[in-house]
Order: sequence, then structure tokens, then C-alpha cells
Amino acid sequence: MIELLRSNDTVLISYADALLNEAGIEHAIVDQNMSVIEGSLGILPRRVMVARHMHESARKILIDAGLEHELS
Repeated sequence: MIELLRSNDTVLISYADALLNEAGIEHAIVDQNMSVIEGSLGILPRRVMVARHMHESARKILIDAGLEHELS
């Protein structure tokens, strides 16, 4: 898997998750447990990971949604 997006913004992560789910692109949100451990201070970002072969499709979906400035 390859990183698509990294952010401390839980709303952004949730939005990206919804967009990718709607498009049927398999992905994983990692480091959620680390964010809980650090006490919700927003220090440790969460990452959205996609399969390497789906990376360009996933990027296009997020770019079309206006999130190009958030991409890794």
C-alpha cells in the first residue's frame, strides 16, 4: 500500500474515506490508534493508504473533490 493522504484533520480523513468508499476503492486509514494514545492533541496524523495499482485513480477522485493540496 502507498500513502495517499496524511492529516491531523479528522473531518478531512472522514471525507476522503467517504469519497473512496463511494468510488469502490479499497483503502485503509492507519495510525488511528496512535492518535487516540496521544490523547487527541492532534500531534500524530492519520494516513489514508491505497493499493499501489489504485493510487492514480484515488488521487483523481480527491483532486476532483478539490483536495489536491492535501495529497501526499
